[in-house]
Amino acid sequence: MTTPAPTPVPTSQRNLDTIYGGGPFTWETAYAAVVEALPRMETAVYLGTVRPDGRPHSAGVGAFLQGGALYVVSGPQTRKSRNLAANPRCTLSVRTSAGDVIFEGAAARVIEPETLEAVAATAREGGWPAQVEGDALTAPYSAQSAGPPPWWLYCLAYDTVFGVATSEPFGATRWTFSD
Repeated sequence: MTTPAPTPVPTSQRNLDTIYGGGPFTWETAYAAVVEALPRMETAVYLGTVRPDGRPHSAGVGAFLQGGALYVVSGPQTRKSRNLAANPRCTLSVRTSAGDVIFEGAAARVIEPETLEAVAATAREGGWPAQVEGDALTAPYSAQSAGPPPWWLYCLAYDTVFGVATSEPFGATRWTFSD
C-alpha cells in the first residue's frame, strides 16, 4: 500500500457561502474526500481543457493521487491531450462523498520512470492493471475515451481549488496555493 503523503496546505482560503451564512467547507475535509474517492474506479472525474480555437472541452479521465500530486492519463491523440499541448491550463473536477472539488492549474506530461512506476503502482492498488511501457502507461483496458494505449501521464500543478459541500453543514470555499 502507498504511504499517504502529507496534506498540501493552502496559502489562503475564502468562504464563498456568504449568501446562506454558512461556514467554509474545510480543506481537510475536501482533501480527505479526494484521497478516499480517487482510488475507486466509479468516482466521476472530469478534465476540463481549452481547444486551440478557445472552445471548452470536458472529458472523463482516470485520475490518481500519488505523493500529494494529482495525475491524469490520456491517449496522445485524444482531444484532451492535443488541447493540453496547446494550452496546459485546465481543471480537474472530482465528485466525492463530501462534495464537489475542482482543481485549477496547469498539466505537464510526466516521462520520469520513477514517477510513472509510482503512479502505475497506485493505479494497480485501485484495480487498474497499469504498467510502464517506455515513457507512458499501458494496460489491457482503459476507458473508451482514453484512446488506444499507450497513455500519457500528466501531473496537474494546481494553484486554486474550489469546494462545494453537498451535505450538512454545507459550505463553499476557494483555496489558493503558491510555491
